Amino acid sequence: MRRVAFQGAHGAYSEEAVRRLWPGAAPVPLRENLDVARAVERGDVEAGVLPVENTLAGSVVASYDAIAACAGVVAVAEVVVGIHHCVLGVPGSALAEVRVVESHPVALAQCGGFFRAHPHLEPRASYDTAGAAEEVARAGDPRRAALAGRAAALHYRLDVLAPDVEDRADNQTRFVALGRTPVTPAPDRPARTMLLVETANVPGALHRVLGELAERGLDLSKIESRPTGDPWRYRFTLEVAHTGGEPALPLAIEGIRRVSETCRVVGTYAIGPPGG
Repeated sequence: MRRVAFQGAHGAYSEEAVRRLWPGAAPVPLRENLDVARAVERGDVEAGVLPVENTLAGSVVASYDAIAACAGVVAVAEVVVGIHHCVLGVPGSALAEVRVVESHPVALAQCGGFFRAHPHLEPRASYDTAGAAEEVARAGDPRRAALAGRAAALHYRLDVLAPDVEDRADNQTRFVALGRTPVTPAPDRPARTMLLVETANVPGALHRVLGELAERGLDLSKIESRPTGDPWRYRFTLEVAHTGGEPALPLAIEGIRRVSETCRVVGTYAIGPPGG
């Protein structure tokens, strides 16, 4: 059975992403995003899933940093999961007696309107949505609640005190699946390529990189800037939407390598589940 790592505890949205990508897989919970990428790189698991982008909270930079830190992983698929947060409390509790709501910071950021409407609730950061639910269930304190999904409520036998408290009903998170072996999308199928690029700290360096894509009519669907650790030096994650077998793509990558200091192809994959 395929073992697939995800960040968080059982009942997390990332676990749902695993099941959508590989319905028969055995999900393996790990604490940090970097733990997931490292487990894939070492071969402890066959694949891993990381959230990279939410429609309300934006980029999940810990995932991009984890991918950058593990040169042995490749992107092999992606999936989008609808995110519907609920306030979960111990059985028999009520929202009026809750004082603290615990969850991952990204999840808390997606529910600002709810917290403004309930000023007696203190949002408190935790390492994971489902992990917060697990802690609330273990503590058994009616003054504590978790912000997580219905799957976590079922898994940890918690009551839903307030359903669907996200700021928008169309809240979604995009997850990228990681493996060790590159995949090749079928010709003409919608696909995406992820690149990690470092440029010299000179005027126009990024412009020249992006120009290689623009000149060939390739769609830059996302760009993310992250520090490399060296002072004032940055790494750019570029995600390019195209079709499988696009002849302009290798030409663009070759051009980017000419005008940048480093360029790593993290992976090219079809948009949608890989199957298997």
